[in-house]
Amino acid sequence: MLNWDEFHEDDTSVAEKPAPAAKSQPAPVPASKAGEMNEAGGDYQVAEAERLERARKSLEALDVAAGLEELEMGAARIEVDDKRMINARADLNQLVPFKYEWAWQKYLDGSANHWMPQEVNMNADIALWKGQEGLTEDERLIVMRSLGYFSTADSLVANNLVLAVYRLITNPECRQYLLRQAFEEAIHTHAYQYCVESLGMDEGEVFNMYREVPSVAAKSAWSLKHTQSLSRPDFNTGTPETDQELLRNLIAFYCVTEGIFFYCGFSQILSMGRRNKMTGVAEQFQYILRDESMHLNFGVDMINQIKIENPHLWTPEFQDEVTQMILEGTELEIAYARDSMPRGVLGMNAAIMEEYLHFICNRRLAQIGLKEQFPGAQNPFPWMSEIIDLRKEKNFFETRVTEYQVGGALSWD
Repeated sequence: MLNWDEFHEDDTSVAEKPAPAAKSQPAPVPASKAGEMNEAGGDYQVAEAERLERARKSLEALDVAAGLEELEMGAARIEVDDKRMINARADLNQLVPFKYEWAWQKYLDGSANHWMPQEVNMNADIALWKGQEGLTEDERLIVMRSLGYFSTADSLVANNLVLAVYRLITNPECRQYLLRQAFEEAIHTHAYQYCVESLGMDEGEVFNMYREVPSVAAKSAWSLKHTQSLSRPDFNTGTPETDQELLRNLIAFYCVTEGIFFYCGFSQILSMGRRNKMTGVAEQFQYILRDESMHLNFGVDMINQIKIENPHLWTPEFQDEVTQMILEGTELEIAYARDSMPRGVLGMNAAIMEEYLHFICNRRLAQIGLKEQFPGAQNPFPWMSEIIDLRKEKNFFETRVTEYQVGGALSWD
């Protein structure tokens, strides 16, 4: 550590100070004594020499031939047709040439859409939350339930991406987006923690809600069961059964967890923001919804591409199973809506939310080529479509949505 006192003990500059007397070189020390000298604060030159010698010997022992064989030294450059979504034999380390331009574009869009939770002003929310008459008990319940569920859900999604999906998707441009998505899930979890901390909530109550509130626990358990087999180190694709298991996982997480389980909470919090209540929390949720919409679209494209490349997986029996999965998710979200809205609040109630979730269910089914299950279901919240579908370059709460775009790269037109 540099001692500045040495440079200021008098007015003599460093250059003017007399050079120290040259030290004589120490005599060679046996290796057995080097450790003793080091412990005693002696000269470290011997230890450094030994360390360097060990490094050289390790390199000499390196099986270079085996390493080159592992790298397929001299192999031909990959062609676009070599790349596949799953079970590809092409080198995963070669990003280009792109086969799925849409995956790379989504990575670029996600990067341009960057934001951080601390950039959102929470002062008005803090005053409202701590005020005696700021929010009704039903409104407080919605905020608590939303933060409790989402804080767990985004963690489950991130774990699924990192521990299961990334290893099994064999396309590098899709993997690039998955890395971006995993980072965004971390930002979302950070946002919930930031909201909880800002409002002075009981952190243990919020973050452990998935173990204490049945309607929250049911959704978390449903998502978790679709990760368990894929996260095993010995799980690999390559058979119709294992390939279907991966496809089942992707549908569970993209179409149900992110595509259905999030939508009751999103609409509740965004409805609160439209009424000028909890605008900081609502702004965080708006940015999260924008990210999640892109996650959903990416997942749907990936699912459909796997279907195109592996039509033998999309059997009538499997389609029936997937339809059942999406219906199960819809029912779980309806149960959550009833629990979080025991009475009418914010211009909505459980019956209206059920209609909305039937509409969302139909959309998820149609997006992956399955038959709608609720004919005629309508969207009772057209303002949600403004945010999700039209993607207008305007912040719904008139804050700073466009300022998070990097270099003007992202356009919502």
